[in-house]
This record gives sequence, C-alpha cells and structure tokens, in this order.
Amino acid sequence: MKIAILSRNKQLYSTHRLLEAGREAGHEMHVIDTLRCYMSMVSHKPEIHFKGEVLEGFDAVIPRIGASITQYGTAVLRQFEMMGVFPVNESVAISRSRDKLRSLQLLSRKGVGLPVTGFAHSPDDIPDLISMVGGAPLVIKMLEGTQGIGVVLAETVKAAESVIEAFMGLNVSVMVQEYIKEAGGADIRCFVVGGKVIAAMKRQAKAGEFRSNLHRGGTASLIRITPEERATAVRAARIMGLNVAGVDILRSNHGPLVMEVNSSPGLEGIESATGKDVAGMVIRFLEKDARPFRTQTKGAKG
Repeated sequence: MKIAILSRNKQLYSTHRLLEAGREAGHEMHVIDTLRCYMSMVSHKPEIHFKGEVLEGFDAVIPRIGASITQYGTAVLRQFEMMGVFPVNESVAISRSRDKLRSLQLLSRKGVGLPVTGFAHSPDDIPDLISMVGGAPLVIKMLEGTQGIGVVLAETVKAAESVIEAFMGLNVSVMVQEYIKEAGGADIRCFVVGGKVIAAMKRQAKAGEFRSNLHRGGTASLIRITPEERATAVRAARIMGLNVAGVDILRSNHGPLVMEVNSSPGLEGIESATGKDVAGMVIRFLEKDARPFRTQTKGAKG
C-alpha cells in the first residue's frame, strides 16, 4: 500500500516509528508536512498539492496532527477522505476529541465514568461552580491546553476563585474538575487500536507534582489493567469514533474515570514502558481495514 503520514517533523519518535514499521511491512511510506499541503476543491475532483506536486494514489493516511494546527490539519485530512483515502482516524473524530468540553459531554451522555466537571462563563457563577464539583481542592483546566500546560491544582476555594477569575479576565475558557486524591498523582494510558486495548502503562507524577504527563517529568511503567478499565477505554474510543486513541484513565474509589481521549497518542512512552511494537500494530490495523475500504470506494466511483 501507499501510505501517507501527516506530520510536521519526520524526526519525531512517533512519526519515525510509523515510517519504519510501514517500510518493514513492505509499504510505500511518505511523510507529508501538513502545513505544506494546499487544496483544490472542484466538483468530483478534489486534489491535494504538496510542494508543487499533486498527491495521488494513496491507499491510507495516518494523521499525526498537533493540537495547535487542528483546524487546518483536519481540513487536509478531509480532503484525503474526499479522495477516497482511508484515514486511521477520521477528521470528524479528531475534531470531536480535541474539543474537551464536547468530548466530555458525549462521554457523559453515554454513561462513561468521568470526574465531576463544571463549566461556566460568568464570574458571578464561580462560587456555585466550585461547589458543584465538591469544593477545593479542585483542578482547573484550559480547554485549549495540551501536555499538562494550562492545568492548575487549586488547594483552597480562595485560590480557585482567583485562578478562575484570572482566566476569565483573559477571555480564556476553562473547566473545573473534582480532584481525585486517591489516584495519587497517577493515571493510566490505555492505547486502543481497532477496538482493542493493545497496550497500557501507568504514568506517575514526579514528587511535588500532580500532573502525570511524561512531558512534565512523569515516569511510565507497565501495568495490568482491570476488565472494567479495559472496557471503559474501548467504549471511550468508540464514542469518539477513533480507531487509534490514547485513553487516559484515573483509578478512583468509584471506578475508572476518563480524563481525556487523545487522537494522536505518542508512541515513545507506551513502547518503552511495555516493550510492544505499537507502531507495527497500527500498520497491521491499516492492512486489515484500508484494503476493503479502497475496494468499496473504487466500486462506488465506478
């Protein structure tokens, strides 16, 4: 198969591993800088151009779209979809998962366990908002934050009020969540591929830190997850519509709670912690699902 990887940097670990795994499996692999793609929208003949050439003949596309370029990246991915190219994750699913508030609303509607979460617009509602999630300590999150940036633990009600007021004063949208103390600064990243959890790791925050992100100095280790945690991760990915996802779960006294569903989960931490060829599993998923998709698409065009 001819496979495109949408990525801004082929030297990134995840991009490099997918490139390597695809080539080892005998596929023709191309890394394409998302922001260097430009598109032509003509009836019945959508095109993508890249550095002066038309991109054509691709069977599948693996989107590795950073949060900062979600809008343009999903537009490029939509164009591939219009051309009949199989996406590992569809553009609409990526957009859905990147909107933190929308994704939590969807998960809530389907009964998936979540930390109690509040969202408000007016500063006048801050006291009731804090009360709604159980008071302090509580976690305040920017809706646009990634990798633990824009996440604050407020130890007291006064601190929470000050931080929320400051964000609102800057016209930054935030949500507040109950603090799950019993998680002990740790979460579980479940890596879902094709409706199955193929690997899982525990991420532990460093001393004095509550954010377990590896970019914030957290450490990763192999963990055995429970059947309930496995089922929760699979359901969360399915509700988002993602074939490949990193589902972040907290262990609480009332069961697994989903914090986030990531549409472009990194491979370095999960492969290092588990020793599994996660990149190879993504490629094998493509091999199984892309070929019938291309056959159906070509048949529909004919």
